[in-house]
Amino acid sequence: MLNKYARAFFTRVLTPFAALLLRLGVSPDAVTLIGTAGVMAGALVFFPMGEFFWGTIVITIFVFSDLVDGNMARQAGISSRWGAFLDSTLDRVADGAIFGGLALWYAGNGDDNVMCAVAIFCLASGQVVSYTKARGESIGLPVAVNGLVERAERLVISLVAAGLSGLHKFGVPGIQILLPIALWIVAVGSLVTLVQRVVTVRRESAEADAAEAAAADRGSGAAQ
Repeated sequence: MLNKYARAFFTRVLTPFAALLLRLGVSPDAVTLIGTAGVMAGALVFFPMGEFFWGTIVITIFVFSDLVDGNMARQAGISSRWGAFLDSTLDRVADGAIFGGLALWYAGNGDDNVMCAVAIFCLASGQVVSYTKARGESIGLPVAVNGLVERAERLVISLVAAGLSGLHKFGVPGIQILLPIALWIVAVGSLVTLVQRVVTVRRESAEADAAEAAAADRGSGAAQ
């Protein structure tokens, strides 16, 4: 849901910036690569040290590249299958870095094996949720379901909670509890979304197989 409405809003807001980058000769692929590198740096440098506030600031700055690169490609009329593939692939890399950074914190100075496992589950389930849609579409199914917690929701919930939790180092008491709560929400929501997509693919594949069988029966009947 956030992906549907927030993406349209920020796309309009970032359109002038995308146009500026094109005038400067920057390519959409370069923006994609730089954005992913920035997200990875913010997540894998700051999060394992417990610097959640500054890590979230860095990640947030670079995560908008996901909207800028596509905007640039459309404005320049150079949208391509390669660009879409690169963008989607590096999205998975960025997501893995964010939850991997959180898992490293809990495995180290955070000293919480349960939350480390929850962060790893968020990482893995997010990848599988994306895979189920891509795989379903690759075999010709529409996969007509969004699900409870998609990528936009996973990022917003996790990053907002991480950023606010980081205020603990500025003297805000008790606020660090927000991050574990957020990770549990993302973990449960991702599991629900995965089930929704698997059920949808199963239903759509059964309908497609039945339609193909019916068409084959009609074809054989006509031949007779």
